[in-house]
Order: sequence, then C-alpha cells, then structure tokens
Amino acid sequence: MRSPLSKISSERLASLAGMVLVGVLAVAAWGFRAHWLPAARIWLAGQLDVQVPAGESEESHAGHDHGGHDDSHAGHEESSSLHLSEQARGNIGLTAEMLQPVKLGVFTRTLSVPARVVERPGRTRIQVASPMTGVVTAVHAVQGEAVRPGTLMFKVRLTHEDLVQAQTVFLKTLGELDVEDREIDRLTGLDERGVIAGKTLLERQYSKQKLQAVLRAHREALLLHGLSEQQIDGIVRERHLLNELEVRAPFLSQRDPNTQRAALSINHVSVASPAEGETDPGELLMVQLVNVHTGAMVRAGDALAVLADLRELYIEGRAFEHDADEITHAARMQAAGEPGWDVTAVRENNGRASETVTGLKIVYVDNEVQSESRAQRFFVRLHNQIAQDTQTPDGHRFLTWRFKPGQRMQLRVPVEAWADKIVLPVDAVAREGAERFVFQQNGDHFDRRPVQVEYQDQMWVVIANDGSLFPGDIVAIQGAHQMQVALKNKAGGGVDPHAGHNH
Repeated sequence: MRSPLSKISSERLASLAGMVLVGVLAVAAWGFRAHWLPAARIWLAGQLDVQVPAGESEESHAGHDHGGHDDSHAGHEESSSLHLSEQARGNIGLTAEMLQPVKLGVFTRTLSVPARVVERPGRTRIQVASPMTGVVTAVHAVQGEAVRPGTLMFKVRLTHEDLVQAQTVFLKTLGELDVEDREIDRLTGLDERGVIAGKTLLERQYSKQKLQAVLRAHREALLLHGLSEQQIDGIVRERHLLNELEVRAPFLSQRDPNTQRAALSINHVSVASPAEGETDPGELLMVQLVNVHTGAMVRAGDALAVLADLRELYIEGRAFEHDADEITHAARMQAAGEPGWDVTAVRENNGRASETVTGLKIVYVDNEVQSESRAQRFFVRLHNQIAQDTQTPDGHRFLTWRFKPGQRMQLRVPVEAWADKIVLPVDAVAREGAERFVFQQNGDHFDRRPVQVEYQDQMWVVIANDGSLFPGDIVAIQGAHQMQVALKNKAGGGVDPHAGHNH
C-alpha cells in the first residue's frame, strides 16, 4: 500500500514532464516558423478580412524598425506603397516638375492624321531669270547660302541686238530733244526783242512736244525689254548705252515700288542699296540652285538661279474621306474664333515624337478627294524658325531651318471638347491587365491608386472623376510603369533565373 507522499511525487513528476514536452514543441515550432508562419498569417488574414501582401514573411520584417514610421505614412498600405531613393527618382526622371496636382479641366479629343511639310505654291520657290540675252561675266551667288533682297548675284554682258537698237534710238531722241531745247531758248530771246516772228518759236515748241512723245514711247519700249526706271534714268543722265546687267535677289515686300525691276542695275548708274530698315530683317532667301557658270550664254527668260523663301511653309494633312466633316468643322470653329480648336503638329524622328508645335491654324480644306488614296487633304500654316546660323570667313551666310519641305509630321485636329475631366499624360498611368494605376505622393512614399480610364490617345489619358482621385492630389506624371514594376518586385516577384539566357 502506497503512502500519500509517493502519490504526490508521481503527480509532480507527470506535470513536470508535460511542461518539458510543451517547451520542446515550442522551440521546434519556432525553429521551423519559415514553413508554417506565412500560411498561418494568410489564414488569419482571411478570417479577419485583412489584405496581406503576397510573399511577405517574417524574415521580410527582420531588423525593420516599425517604430520609425511617422504620421506621414498614415493611411498607406505596404502592399501598394513604394519608397524611391533619390537615385531611383533620377533614373526614371521623376523630378519636382514631374509631380503635379490633379486638376479638373477641359479635354479636347483630337483626330490624328499623317502629314508632311510642303512649300507654299507660288510663294516659297522664286526663279531668278535673265531679263535679256547676254553672256554671264560673273557669278556671285553660292548654292546653299542665304541672301537678302538686293544682294548682287550675277553680272551679264548684254548682246541683245533689239535692246542695243532700242537704246540707240532712245539716245538719238534725247540728243534731238537737247538740240530743240537750246534752239527754243535762243528763239525765245529773239522773240522778246521782236527780231523773229512768233510763229517760228511756236513751230519749235510743237516740234519739242513731238520729240517728247517719241521719247516716252522709246522709254516704254526699254521697260518692256526689262530695264528698270532707275536704269533708264541713268541712261538719261550719263548718256551711255547699257552694256552690262547686275542681276540681284528680288524684293519680296510690297514696299519696293518697282518689285522685280529694282533687282537690276547697270555699271554706269549705281542703284542705291536698300536703306537701313527698308528690308525686313527676317526677309532671307535661300539659294537652292545655281543654273549657270561664268561665260555661259543665256537668253531672255533663262533661269539663272532658284531661290526659296522658307520663312513660312504649309503642313499638308491627309485625312480619311469619312473624317472630312470633322476637319471642316474644326476649320469652321477656328474661323469663328472659338478657343481650344487650334491644330497641333508633332514632328516624327525615327518613329518617335521629337517636338510639338501648337497653336496652328487650318488655311483651307481641299475641295477634291484623291481618287487613288481616297484621302482628304487640308493645309495648315507653319511659321518657320532658324535652327542654326553660320557665316564663313569670306562673308557667305548659311542657315539651317527648323522645318524643311518633305519632313514627315502628324497633325492632331480637335474634334470634340469634354468639360470637368481629370487629364494626365499617358506616362502617368501604369497598366496591369485590366487594371490602371496612378501613383499619388504620400510623404516620402508613393501610393498606388486604381483608376478608371475613360479615354486614351498617344499623349493623354482621361481619368473618371469617381473619387479615386481628387483635385489637389499630387501624382507622378512620369515613370508610372517603372514604379509599377518596382512595386511588383517589392511584393516578392523574384528575379527570373533564366533572364538573359538563350536556350
């Protein structure tokens, strides 16, 4: 028969053994926590309806100082929040200018059509022709250079027989008129003293009027031959025949009273250069082609050179036939002065947009649909700019223009306006399957916000105003795709072991 003391000792021994077993199991569970803890946390989150980031384990929090979070992180979830270092922000171009507040505004839906830069018919290309038959004695024009109106380009020695004959008759008539003037002066003195009859003086005056009429006819004949008023006046003063022409760059402005005729001068009568301020400082002509050389024989009307005025060009857009009504509507709204209907041009560079020109106006819409391409053409006025200005030691000036005929572009024509819309650049929205996200600044973090896209083109995205974003929220307008990739990597998307391998 056992004693009560032995019974108590057995109970204590069993209790001590149980405590040891529980301790051993606890130590074993802690040692294998990497295997069972993630599943347990996911199960617990499901029971409590709490989202747990995929792949997050206890090791991911090892050494993390949770007490270091301040109020600036309040309200954000680790699964949809991203912290970027200064280096990372620089890598994706996320500067301070790339963080913009959300605003409600008017979005204009546009129609994008292919286009190209073209010359203005009858305005851009200017042909310099020889006004008379002769031999080229000097070529001052250099192909590719820029010249101002009035610049000397060629010298031509005249060999035109009709012109020589017309000048000879003109000079002869001038001489006869001089003789008649002297005789009238002599007879006037005699008539005052009553030496001669008044009829004799009257006959001489009639004869002078006839010579003046003949002289005017010869003057008009010289003008038809291509001489200018200044050249004819020079013949009158110098009493020499015109034997050499100086062909100069023509004037484009309407301030020159003689237009093309002022581009010519003779060696005996110097035509004054344009006065300071007479020519528009921006009025420059490009020598595109020089057709003659020194010693070449040219006839009246032969092209000596081809100039180009590239200060203003056209952009020729080619829309589909069924878009013609929208193009016409945009042109009508522009003509009515309605704001927000300007055309935008995008210059292409190897398939990528390189620069944008805004505020363009439609000049006219073509009244013919192309029979083969079924394209509807329309034209937009384009003001050109000088991209580079170079001058050589010998005084020749060469220009590189920003826009050149033949360049490919895209025209974006406004067709519809939507009010009170959230509009962001296309780089501000990340795509993941059917989801679209933007990244809102939250202190030193960026929180991912799901949004609904109502419309998107090559440049802009229209976000639904459904409460996902509010006016005043600061969002990143660039680098959304890279931030989405970084967020996926943070959530546990490991590096692909096969990345960079070719099997």
